[in-house]
Amino acid sequence: MTSFPAQARRVRDSTLSPQRRLYALRECALHCAPYGFRATWHHLVVAARIPRSLTDDLDALVRAADELQRTRDVVLQRAQEYAALRRREKATGRRLPRTPPPWNSWGWSRIAYCPDPEHHPTGPLATVVQAVLDRHDAGISVDRHCLACGIERRRPGLACPICGVHPDGPAARWRASSAEERWQRVWRRELDDRPTPLVP
Repeated sequence: MTSFPAQARRVRDSTLSPQRRLYALRECALHCAPYGFRATWHHLVVAARIPRSLTDDLDALVRAADELQRTRDVVLQRAQEYAALRRREKATGRRLPRTPPPWNSWGWSRIAYCPDPEHHPTGPLATVVQAVLDRHDAGISVDRHCLACGIERRRPGLACPICGVHPDGPAARWRASSAEERWQRVWRRELDDRPTPLVP
């Protein structure tokens, strides 16, 4: 697996075949998947309006890569700030961090993990990730509130009924009899019931 920047360059490279550019986008989503890979992929297909026939709108792949890049930039900035804070803390003798941030404890590709790939926040990825990190930094408890949409959790330990984010992160499992069939439709971009995407 190569780096996110290398794969993003391939997505934007118009000399490559549409299929190779799609696979490069898949690699980008493996590097940066705030909802988990499947839910992030569904979000990109809907938000960037990636058509089943890629030649109908090749710019859709670039729109999806751009959205992932904006999201990655939010997390990288936080990671750099956190690294600087830890250096200062270690210099004063604090060896253990107070509370590991979600992108550090779950792997930052699953900051707002959604076990159901078709039930996830509808806003831009970067906006949702920023909200999760801000609420985490403010000390808001994931057991009492959804860090993605901010609503109070009436049933702790379950996915948010509004945005689908699960407080357990990747430990949560999605069980549905049609799960694999539905995922194959998402992967092939066979979404006839796409909602109108939000404009970032």
